[in-house]
Amino acid sequence: MAASSPTPRLRDADKSQLTILTAAMEEFAQYGYAGARVDRIAERAEINKRLIYYYFGNKDDLFLAVLERTYADIRAAEQALHLDAMDPVEAVRQLVSFTWHYYLEHPEFIALLNSENLHQATHLKQSARIQEMNSPLVELLAGVLERGRRQGLFRDGVDPIQLYISIASICYFYLSNNPTLSAIFGRDLRTPKALAQRLSHMKELVLGYVLK
Repeated sequence: MAASSPTPRLRDADKSQLTILTAAMEEFAQYGYAGARVDRIAERAEINKRLIYYYFGNKDDLFLAVLERTYADIRAAEQALHLDAMDPVEAVRQLVSFTWHYYLEHPEFIALLNSENLHQATHLKQSARIQEMNSPLVELLAGVLERGRRQGLFRDGVDPIQLYISIASICYFYLSNNPTLSAIFGRDLRTPKALAQRLSHMKELVLGYVLK
């Protein structure tokens, strides 16, 4: 017998929670954790404020739920690349390119991380899911590096966590500090040409490290 579909009440609850999370993500990204207001989240979501507390408990728990959702989204998108089916060199190129474009297309990701770092990762440290979410990425990248090593393409001893942190860092820093970098060097570093040059440079930089 086929499983029955979710009841309307469950579907409504899922929809309400998603609506709240979307509104909360916008609010926290715009104002940071400290400046965000539950009243404004309720207005954005066009939902009764009591439902926010019913589903998420309090502002801290809601911010954590937003952070977990944000990480789940980027991890799912990375998995969809199917790096394990690519040539190892191309897989590294694709991971750099994906990370760069994801940050460009999701400025809220950078804003939320900036806010959480200001709070010393207080919320993420309470998450029971965050490490489990990130483990598949580490395993995937480790597999790519091992395949490249076995094929004689990559050097030995590349730590997948260190490599991913480096990829994330060179993408993140350029974008999060773009206004000051543009002012310091007297160049608009957000033009299409500048962004394309940056991506090309990052690919060469990362591959220069992992290739033999």
